[in-house]
Amino acid sequence: MDVCLAVKQRLEELGLEQRDLAAAAEVTESYISQLLTQKKLPPEPSRTDIYDKMGKFLKLPSGKLAKLAEHQRKEELKRNLGDPPKPLFKEVRELVLRKCAPATVKQIRAIFEKQPFGELERLVTQKLLDVVKKVAKDELQSETWLQSVARLNGKSYQAMRVNILEFLDTDVFNVSVENCASFLEPLVESWDIDLATFGMEIVLNRRLIPGYARKFEFVEREAARPEEEPGLKEFLRRQSVSGDATGEEIEFLKKLRFNGKRPTPLYYYRELQSLRDPLHFRAPVIQAPQKKTLGRSQPKGSIAPMHKYLEADGIEKQLQVDGRKKAIQRWAGNRGNRGKKQKAKS
Repeated sequence: MDVCLAVKQRLEELGLEQRDLAAAAEVTESYISQLLTQKKLPPEPSRTDIYDKMGKFLKLPSGKLAKLAEHQRKEELKRNLGDPPKPLFKEVRELVLRKCAPATVKQIRAIFEKQPFGELERLVTQKLLDVVKKVAKDELQSETWLQSVARLNGKSYQAMRVNILEFLDTDVFNVSVENCASFLEPLVESWDIDLATFGMEIVLNRRLIPGYARKFEFVEREAARPEEEPGLKEFLRRQSVSGDATGEEIEFLKKLRFNGKRPTPLYYYRELQSLRDPLHFRAPVIQAPQKKTLGRSQPKGSIAPMHKYLEADGIEKQLQVDGRKKAIQRWAGNRGNRGKKQKAKS
């Protein structure tokens, strides 16, 4: 079941008309008609207050209409997912450029016109929409603010509420000329962007919006590091095998990732030795043919020195011996406990 069907059924059960629902939701009857005939997609629940007002009027469970709308919008998104993004209306692009700071507008226009709907144009337009939509959502319950914006656009209070609800539900791919004329034009005073850092400054109309200056910065940050593996902690604690590890090598070991597995300290030791082995990282070098000398079976530097392998073998054996000692100690302790229990029984 979708929103349209649920609302129609409830109106019929209660014997109500569309105009009654429009009055309760504080919107025009035309807007309700377009929703019920599916000429308009139900608005995003998080961006509107219409579902709460309609639900109370129709005496439906709280949140039912919002859930139906969210499901309906997801299905519509799946159908439209394969469509390529359409370029902005020419009037929308011109309005965005007209609000740009005079010092950078020429450069920005050249970038916009290079691509029909490039990354920079989408970024700038989306940020302008985000800022103005936040203001509109904050002021949606303010009748005084709505009345002033309605007078500015020459519309009624109910028609202005409809415009705001539709504007809150739009995005950079669906913004219309009417959205721009009603909101971006009067509310945005100017904007500017630093093309080196993509820091963006948007100045809003101080007469309509208190606290008119807002600045946005886009900074890349590294993702938070996950918790250190227990096996790596144990490996680093054993100074006999990890004491000579450099900071760079430890950082490399910390960045290793495992899907649900928990490596042992021995794994990190072997990974460190592989990292140090020049055989794994030898750059291809073209050398002149060398004469074979007595006592040397391979050219110098072609393989890792044998003493490194002996050292690695010795350390690996040390780790194995330590593990066996702990196992023997646990076995001896368990055996002693069993002997004590048997004596106590006798």
